[in-house]
Amino acid sequence: MIIIAIIGLIVGIVLGLYLPVSYPAALSLYISVAILASLDSVFGGFRASLENKFDTEIFVTGFFSNAILAAFLAYIGDKLGVPLYYAAVFAFGGRLFQNFATIRRHLINRIHHESAHESQNNN
Repeated sequence: MIIIAIIGLIVGIVLGLYLPVSYPAALSLYISVAILASLDSVFGGFRASLENKFDTEIFVTGFFSNAILAAFLAYIGDKLGVPLYYAAVFAFGGRLFQNFATIRRHLINRIHHESAHESQNNN
């Protein structure tokens, strides 16, 4: 499972570096908020995978619906003259850091558990 994610990441980086994709500056706010929402979904999926709770259907629907909702909020706020994109930035940014902290703790605990298990086997 993790190998597929790493291969996908490498393919995405290579495509991003070699394909000249550009968009108008007017869309940069919407795209940046959508990317933040997508990153939140990716970190949430990684966290769920570490906790053995990963569900592909939930991940895929959350990935796209979060990105679309965040971009839509930014668009509506832009049309109303109200910076609604701040709501998406705070919500997804906060969850992103929370998921990252949980992932970090989980990986540290796993490393400590494995090293303690190895030291018991060596004795």
